[in-house]
Amino acid sequence: MTEISSMVISHKKAKVEEMESAWHGDLDGLLHNLYNHEYVYECVVLKTCNRVEIYIVSPKSSSILFSFAKEMGASTHIIDFYGHDESLEHLLRLSGGLESMIVGEDQILGQIKDLYAYSKKAGTTGKILDTAFEKAIQVGKKIRNETLINKGSVSIGSAAVDLAEDIFGGLTGKSVLVIGAGEIGVLVAKALAEKDIEAIYIANRTFKKAEEIAYELGGHAVKLDDIRSYLPGADVVISGTGAPHYILTREIIEKAVKDRDRKLLLIDIANPRDIEESVAELENVELCNIDNLRVISERTLKMRKEEAKKAEAIIQDEIRLLNLQYKRQKADRLISELYRQVYDVRVREREKAVNRLSAYHTIGEIETEVLDDLTHSIVNKILGEPTKVLRQAAELGNEEFLDVVSKVFCLDKDRVRVENVKPGCTKEQAQVKEQYAVKD
Repeated sequence: MTEISSMVISHKKAKVEEMESAWHGDLDGLLHNLYNHEYVYECVVLKTCNRVEIYIVSPKSSSILFSFAKEMGASTHIIDFYGHDESLEHLLRLSGGLESMIVGEDQILGQIKDLYAYSKKAGTTGKILDTAFEKAIQVGKKIRNETLINKGSVSIGSAAVDLAEDIFGGLTGKSVLVIGAGEIGVLVAKALAEKDIEAIYIANRTFKKAEEIAYELGGHAVKLDDIRSYLPGADVVISGTGAPHYILTREIIEKAVKDRDRKLLLIDIANPRDIEESVAELENVELCNIDNLRVISERTLKMRKEEAKKAEAIIQDEIRLLNLQYKRQKADRLISELYRQVYDVRVREREKAVNRLSAYHTIGEIETEVLDDLTHSIVNKILGEPTKVLRQAAELGNEEFLDVVSKVFCLDKDRVRVENVKPGCTKEQAQVKEQYAVKD
């Protein structure tokens, strides 16, 4: 069987700019550039912000991938090249979230599904890669269903939202003000958008940026100079600007909570701090900072690492099943082709018999059905035991036996895409018959 090979450029070895420079053109162009190679029978390309991965099925995979890496201008020191077994294990680890920067994150599974579907629609996949990617998607789901690897917050942004939920016992009906629309602020806003809150207000020094995020998430944009008027109505304020001074002083918060009879939760995720520490002394005010959030993130990371061990065990079990599936597929291809050849002979010989009998007698529908059933039964009985033996040989990994059967009956058309008959098959069949003393 022609096997899978892959090349992987990821955050583990490459910087962002190196990954960007390794990517030329659009996905469609890259896929077809690969697939148009004479010896590439199947291919899938995975491209995310943290990786560029290419999977191919080819009898000359190593040389093709090395050449392609050279074409891309990617330095070999940032590339991992994997053979069949390594490619399968890596793909299953990837779908399970074990290869991600944040262990267990969910986004990668959706990206694999989408990019595999894109390749499949483009017509660049076949039985071998279909089997691998369908298994990877199934395993990714299984790991997330049977472990806690994707539970809890590991980023400061998502941890801030989880902390607010813990303190209030949920955010349903709450009003949240996010100050700062930088990278962390955007993560916070996106995490909040998934909650059933009353309203999200996004404040930023650049008002246009606040408008863009608010529009995307269904929130409201606020000018930074106007935040004081929004503080009295807020239940939660999460601040993460890059300002060198306090955004919320004790004086500002004191005025905001005057005559207030409910809690105001302030979460400061900025460095340097956005909120003056002494506000924690005020009645109905609770202040949390980045140190509180780090505890949550570290606890979650520790838990995810423990869950990763369970995920590893699932992957090893599934790899064993996947390899067994590939072995059965090889036997099934041989069996299918063997039945096709013998059935062709059956149909031809049945027609000859009908024609010969017709020269002496009138052959009706019943007689034709009897001959058809007879030849059908003979073929099935002859091939029944060989079918079992071929499947057993495949499961035991007896490649030599399968190859001999393939050559004897001229069944091995292994991934020849454009040819209906394997070149030299007749000559090869004669040589093998002579070698094993097989007589017609």
